[in-house]
Amino acid sequence: MNCPRCQTELETRSVEGVEIDECRDCQGIWLDAEKLRRLKDGTDPDLQWMDFELWDHADRFHLTEKPIDCPACSVPLVAIEYGDTGVAIDCCNGCRGVWLDADEFGKIIAHLSQDLLTTESSEYLRASLEEARELVTGPESFLSEWKDFVTVLRMLQYRLLGENPGFGRALAEFQAKSQF
Repeated sequence: MNCPRCQTELETRSVEGVEIDECRDCQGIWLDAEKLRRLKDGTDPDLQWMDFELWDHADRFHLTEKPIDCPACSVPLVAIEYGDTGVAIDCCNGCRGVWLDADEFGKIIAHLSQDLLTTESSEYLRASLEEARELVTGPESFLSEWKDFVTVLRMLQYRLLGENPGFGRALAEFQAKSQF
């Protein structure tokens, strides 16, 4: 398989337990379907619960056809500008693979990490309720859904304590008084 940008043969390697194909010349990476999510999940466990499904939210992106072809199935790639990440991800409508230029994966992770830090407690509360529902009905395994639920609860706790420092002090005082 060759790089869609510079036609150099892609080299397979493992990153965070995910097999990727990388161009040694331009440092772009090819990810087969679902590998972008798996790579994101392996990079930072706190990001696992955050969905980054490119094809599930048509209202969040704008498609632009690219003059490069999919290295896996030769279909012309389309650029998906996802949300406000500032990254235009090159995707294949055929095999659902993803091409990321050299710095794009880092930008995606930075954007998601920033979202993690700036999400308000009310949004974490909504997300925790959704994750609780997915414990029973979610598409992933119970263990995976449980990890997502616990992560969201932890983020909710951090956000509540960050937004309400007096609550944190009161909680610490309560814990100190209730110890035997």
